[in-house]
Amino acid sequence: MKRIAALMTGLALLGAVSLSPAEAAKKDSFRVAWSIYVGWMPWGYMSDSGIMKKWADKYGIEVEIVQINDYIESINQYTAGAFDGVSATNMDTLSIPSGGGVDTTALIVGDFSNGNDAVLVKGDGGFAALAGKPVNLVELSVSHYLLARGLESAGMREADISVVNTSDADMVAAFATPDVQAAVTWNPLVSTIMEMPGVTKIYDSADIPGEIIDLMVVNTETLADNPAFGKALVGAWYEAMQVMSSDTPAGIAAREGMASASGTDLAGYDAQLATTQMFYDPAAAVAFTQDAKLIQTMDFVRKFLFEHGILGEGAQSVDDIGIAFPGGKTLGDKGNVTFRFDPAYMQMAADGAL
Repeated sequence: MKRIAALMTGLALLGAVSLSPAEAAKKDSFRVAWSIYVGWMPWGYMSDSGIMKKWADKYGIEVEIVQINDYIESINQYTAGAFDGVSATNMDTLSIPSGGGVDTTALIVGDFSNGNDAVLVKGDGGFAALAGKPVNLVELSVSHYLLARGLESAGMREADISVVNTSDADMVAAFATPDVQAAVTWNPLVSTIMEMPGVTKIYDSADIPGEIIDLMVVNTETLADNPAFGKALVGAWYEAMQVMSSDTPAGIAAREGMASASGTDLAGYDAQLATTQMFYDPAAAVAFTQDAKLIQTMDFVRKFLFEHGILGEGAQSVDDIGIAFPGGKTLGDKGNVTFRFDPAYMQMAADGAL
């Protein structure tokens, strides 16, 4: 259950108003939520291994890491104030908490999809062969975004095909039926469908590198009032990165645990990592965040969301919501910045200053 940009429920909207998430105040106990996805499995490992506790103890705080099986629910709960941080994509952060008025900071840029998300068809043929045909996907998800970008690359528009909203839980079974000829989904579903005879991958996230980004985002006010929270999270994350990226017995054991928790084996998990551009080195994450291409990416994303009516409640313009980047650069309304890419804590990790 991951990566679904959706309008918040009325309950979540009410919660965002009534429960200022992680109210601006100094505190010593924090909660972050995560859900199953290759690039987010380290959060469970950090909790189980004691790495998170080690770093929290260093700064005299407590950090509870909570797995939520429903990805969108985890973001809605963060938006409503039940959590101080949540694992989310760049697109879903913009559409849900930031679009709902919750000022949110991308504390950790963990990875980007580099082949994990794909457009799959039965038989041969590219996008042109899809003209007038249905394509099954989770509507308003990053799959929808990937399809839009793929159609654009082929000189086509979304109006040239028809979207069939299909739950990720039903995708594999649906693709096995004669009626479904094309689908857009993510790993591990992509790998499962590709094992079926006659399936062709015509486009994937490696064709738009750096656009589907997986983050740990936190409440901006909470972070400002509690820098120890940011330091502990980032310190624990990069210790986990150092362990899992190695082929030492500890590294293999860590990945085996993550594989088991995500319903696969070590080979399957390593295969998913191969199509995920993990930023094991904090300096690489900082460089990615500071690259001007990120601004271009977020411009694509915000336009997609606005065109589909999900850039915040009642957005009248693509510029209604401000997105801040390093160096004082901003997209949208500078007076309404609710999404911030701030590499400061990752830079501390790169400098060995945590």
